[in-house]
Amino acid sequence: MAMQAIPRNPRDGVYPATDDYIHALEVRGAERMLFVAGTMGLDQTGTPGGSLDEQLELIWSNLARILASAEMTVDNIVRITSYLRDPAYAEANATARIKALGGRAVPTTAIVAQTLAEDWLVELEVIAVG
Repeated sequence: MAMQAIPRNPRDGVYPATDDYIHALEVRGAERMLFVAGTMGLDQTGTPGGSLDEQLELIWSNLARILASAEMTVDNIVRITSYLRDPAYAEANATARIKALGGRAVPTTAIVAQTLAEDWLVELEVIAVG
């Protein structure tokens, strides 16, 4: 059986999900799971991007490289947790996620947290299946 990803997004008896995420995603027939550690907006030398937008671009570029190492792409992502240093970063983070996923909605959670370094503005943790 080929892998299937089935959105589970009930509208009755639970608050509505917004257009950019879904409540749950059922995965059937997956052979592999990839759990990606929190990924930051750092360049190859470990230097953070100078702005929020630069860090978001670096995060998604870094994730693409990590996924490629497992012969996966962002299309394999089934879950995202975002750790934001400031709640003001939520909109830019959502915009970057929507762009990176080509509008595909997945279950996602955003948490405001103090990152390990003050200049790490966002950290993303993903689960991918294939």
